[in-house]
Amino acid sequence: MEHIFHKGTGTRTFIFLHGTGGNEHDLLGLGDIMDPTANRLGIRGEVLENGMPRFFRRLAEGVFDEADLRARTASLYTFILEAAKRYDFDMEQAVVVGYSNGANIAASMLFHYSEAFAAAILHHPMVPLRNHVLPQQATRVFIAAGDNDPLCPKEEAIELASLLTTVGAQVTTHWEHNGHQLTRSEVEAARDWL
Repeated sequence: MEHIFHKGTGTRTFIFLHGTGGNEHDLLGLGDIMDPTANRLGIRGEVLENGMPRFFRRLAEGVFDEADLRARTASLYTFILEAAKRYDFDMEQAVVVGYSNGANIAASMLFHYSEAFAAAILHHPMVPLRNHVLPQQATRVFIAAGDNDPLCPKEEAIELASLLTTVGAQVTTHWEHNGHQLTRSEVEAARDWL
């Protein structure tokens, strides 16, 4: 997978997963706000939709191709484990940070792998899969959502938080009133939570 890795001076590693149309560089700057000492791994989604990178296919706006999502979730998680070996970072100190499409595949990894990350920060996510049995999950999860988000209705964030809490995750939800936009205030809230 196309990616970029910046070695930090600390033990934490951020794994950044961009939104639709983004790339592996898009979210690296969030590390400056959240923990400037952390390692940073930015990954580019391998699916193109009208020329825009994504992490998995969708059938329509808000309608995911679940078979593709499952396959690409496994592929991405395998890549992250290989990157941990290649770049010598500790998965027990890894924090996955996703925005929109990246948040959805990050949530899908939580739906498939028990305690895959030390923590997950999901900016404007949706429920990735329905009718899916989730593994027990002690991971700390921060969900930042917009109460007026036109692309990710607030009910999605509420349902996602409920599903993760039910299997043991420690979930904190932060609400903004800025539509689907990723804001500095929610990044700072994630930093304070972390």
